[in-house]
Order: sequence, then C-alpha cells, then structure tokens
Amino acid sequence: MNGSRAANAQLLQGILAGLDDTGAASAVCVPAPYLFQCEQLLAGSSMAWGAQDVATEPCGAFTGEVCSSMLQDFGCRYVIVGHSERRAYHGESNALVASKAKAALDAGLTPIVCVGETLDQREAGATQDVVGAQLDAVLEMVGADAVPKLVLAYEPVWAIGTGKTATPAMAQEVHAFLREKLRNCNAEAAENVQILYGGSMKPENAGDLMAQPDIDGGLIGGAALKSSDFLGIIRAA
Repeated sequence: MNGSRAANAQLLQGILAGLDDTGAASAVCVPAPYLFQCEQLLAGSSMAWGAQDVATEPCGAFTGEVCSSMLQDFGCRYVIVGHSERRAYHGESNALVASKAKAALDAGLTPIVCVGETLDQREAGATQDVVGAQLDAVLEMVGADAVPKLVLAYEPVWAIGTGKTATPAMAQEVHAFLREKLRNCNAEAAENVQILYGGSMKPENAGDLMAQPDIDGGLIGGAALKSSDFLGIIRAA
C-alpha cells in the first residue's frame, strides 16, 4: 500500500528509462486505484502490469471488492494471490487463495500464487508441510492443465521487511520442493513454470539467488520502490 500519482510517475518513468535491453521479463503489481496510470504510462513498453489482489466472484453485491474483469479493463496481465500479508492480516485461507487463483485463470489473467512459512513454522521444521499444503490447495482447485498458466512465489515470511534473507541454498531447497510438487501434478509443464523468490531480494543478493536452478526471478517489495534498485535486480536476472 504505497504510492501516489506523482511518486508513481517518477518511479515508472525511471524504470522505463533504464529498462531497454535488459532481456528479462518484468512487471509491476500496483494498488487498484493506480492501474489506469500504469496502463497510460506502460502501454507499448516491455513492462507488464497487474494487481495485488482479486475477488473470487465475477461481479455482484460485494462492495469494496475488485473482480477480474475490472482488472482486464485496465490491461492487467498478472494478479498476486495469497500474499503473506493477505493471509496474515485478512485471514485468507488456502481454500480462498485457491479460489482467487481460479478466478484469475478463468478470466485469462496469470495468478502469481504466493506461498511461505513463518519463523515459528520454519523453526518447527514445518516449512514443507506449510508451503506444500498452500500449493496443493491451488493445484486441486485449478487442475493439472492450469499448471503452465501459473507463476509461483516463495515468500519466507520471516524474511520479508526484516532485512533477513534466506541463503541461496535455503531458498533453492524450498523452490526445488515446489518444483517437484508441480512435476507430480503436470510433469511436462513443471520445468517451465516460473518460481519467484520473495524475501528481501535486492541488487546485492539477486544474482546469487537467481543463479540457483529453481529460482527463476523475484517478487520484489521494498526494493521495487526505487527505480535504481529495481533495475539492478532486473539486470541481475
């Protein structure tokens, strides 16, 4: 929940100015009021855009919600579902996140499905149980045929906004586990699904993280609020 019209214009223009010839796919997912601004500023560029959440229902008496067709109206390609903050602060269950992923897919949007464990869960040795259950709920809801249309993001909750970062080896272990889950659902498609790392990635560590075989990119938080940092991560990719 960051941004203003003026700050967004400065940020996006700064990113676009340095985006040429990076060779990496990139997107910004913004608060819903700024989707029109993204459409205006980014149309025709290599930068895609999307939203931070989506309703499970296509339309109707759900005051305050934003549905997939509204996101499509503003040219969105992506939508984040199940972000750790949505799970923690809004009580979103695995089943609800799965329903949101299906709603996005049904509308032709690409859901960025977030999974991750808390510090207590990691210290209890429950990382795979937690992220496995989160991913299983989505796969059961959307089915094997949808696997190639997904993007996953592993967010170790203990490494978001804390300055702590999973080591490349720690992150790779979870990413490899998620990849194997995908293989069990759709072996042919699993290798091409992008699995992003979302725990305090910054220019200084992005290269080492993305050098891991199953870390395909980043879901960037604070570092995306400075064009120079975001561009540094894109160049590392």
